[in-house]
Amino acid sequence: MSAEMLNTFQQVDHPILPKPTHDEASRQEFTKSFKQFIQQGLLPGLGPVFGVRAAKAFEREHGRAPADRRDIRAAMVKDLYFQHYAAANRIAQELLWESTNVTIDRELPELIEKARGLSASARGKLDVPEAFDTPRYVTSIDIHCMPGGYAGEVAPDDISTGALYDRGVYLYAMGYMGPFNDDMGRSVCNYVNRRLDGFKPKRILDLGCTVGHSTLPYKELFPDAEVWGVDVAAPQVRYAHARAAGMGLEVNFAQMNAEETRFEDGSFDLIVSHILLHETSGKAMPRIFNECHRLLAPGGYMIHADLPPFDNMDAFTQFILDNETWYNNEPFWGAMRETDQIALAKAAGFPPESIKFDTAPMAIMEFVAQQAAGYSQDASAAVSDREFAAGEYAPGGGWEVLIARKA
Repeated sequence: MSAEMLNTFQQVDHPILPKPTHDEASRQEFTKSFKQFIQQGLLPGLGPVFGVRAAKAFEREHGRAPADRRDIRAAMVKDLYFQHYAAANRIAQELLWESTNVTIDRELPELIEKARGLSASARGKLDVPEAFDTPRYVTSIDIHCMPGGYAGEVAPDDISTGALYDRGVYLYAMGYMGPFNDDMGRSVCNYVNRRLDGFKPKRILDLGCTVGHSTLPYKELFPDAEVWGVDVAAPQVRYAHARAAGMGLEVNFAQMNAEETRFEDGSFDLIVSHILLHETSGKAMPRIFNECHRLLAPGGYMIHADLPPFDNMDAFTQFILDNETWYNNEPFWGAMRETDQIALAKAAGFPPESIKFDTAPMAIMEFVAQQAAGYSQDASAAVSDREFAAGEYAPGGGWEVLIARKA
């Protein structure tokens, strides 16, 4: 592996990122390696286990073969190999947060003061109202098993869950979100640049932005545009604002609910989200689509990058992916994949001919193709143009996007 490739998969430091000690960093790297072992060492064994014994045991018990992901799950949960896999996956998830929180607990007063200073120097706005009603689907559960969830606060001007999310995403993704954890935003930016025929938005809104990982690439690609990131969690947008300032980018952040923002009708040319929808609820999704339609100017685009629908994949792949619902505190992970998003977009007022699912190739894999020895520009172009399987994550693939344009 070349040095360029190695650096591509390492998180880049910035002024507000927690600074682990040597031992803390070693433990965090262990959690990342543990996740890689589970994905590359244990997960491939699930298919043979199902085919050789779990499916046959199910058929003996029920008198028929497993028909869908629910049947496959019923067959697999009784198998010791699957139990070992699922337990290891859950332990790795809890360990990545715990190993990161040690650093944040040690540094929190210093991190809060840094965030205050960076935000005070920022040119972008920060809007955090004194009273805000955070949706229950965010506060009632620690999503991803993340302690405190997205919105938990333990101190005045708290940014702790923002800091935890920043480092935790890198470990969870095993580096495949890129040096700034921004691969989804950067990939959708590339999609906008290549596929939307010279579309140049002047005002851009990122819904459910958390710490702004995916928000900042829009300011880089469209430096003259006014860019806003909104999220229901105050610690996330405070951290996002400080992080953007520390990285020298003028981006605005606000605590708002994507279901009902405080912006006026027709305020934006481009509205995006990145892994937002599967963490809301069945009631919230149509409201978010309606709000996107209200906020867009005529001719503006709505693009949601999220999980691909289940009907795009076979039953066993559905079963594998749905394990996040069962073991990672992702209650809407599976249900969202069965929601008819095309119908929601139509109901919100988007013209049917403008609505489609598409794939945005992962930016990090294109970068690797350009940097790795033996690759050429032609090879890089081939990576960007290839057909990706829905839901691919690593070592290569693309992000599923739902796109619609307001008439």
